[in-house]
Amino acid sequence: MNKPKHKLCEESYFNSFYIKHIQAASNFAFYKSGNHAASLDLVQDAFAKIWENCAKIDFEKAKTYLFTTVNNLFLNTIRHQKVVMSYAKESPYIDKTNLNPEYILEEEEFKQKLLNTIADLSEEQREVFLLNRIEGKKYREIAELLGISQKTVEKRMSLALKFLRSKMNKVNI
Repeated sequence: MNKPKHKLCEESYFNSFYIKHIQAASNFAFYKSGNHAASLDLVQDAFAKIWENCAKIDFEKAKTYLFTTVNNLFLNTIRHQKVVMSYAKESPYIDKTNLNPEYILEEEEFKQKLLNTIADLSEEQREVFLLNRIEGKKYREIAELLGISQKTVEKRMSLALKFLRSKMNKVNI
């Protein structure tokens, strides 16, 4: 079915595209960012960009454009966080919690290194790790959700934890 590009600009079609892809895009964004609120922002921004550029987007490539946009927005967020951290290190810090500024920066650096390490996991390991540790799902539930055996879930989790331990033990803070 060969539909012209401008179909994406029709509100009814865009709504069906949104409904069809919102869950997958949200899951993708969550597993990228590890943060539910941030993932929702990424997805909404991506759909807004698609709507703004609907006349320029090839109908056949709209889904790819969506996921690429989510990924690029996530990378832009990471770049922005690096700039903020750099600025925070160079500027005076107003402490509202009475914590040592060095401790706060070290904590943020550790969190960022942990997020980067989680991002370095294979997609299968990251998916199992986040479903278990972030969403609190049991191995049995994860196995049913992903359509794999519980033993496979256990193996992926074991490899993920081993990888995280080895990488985080090397972190110098």
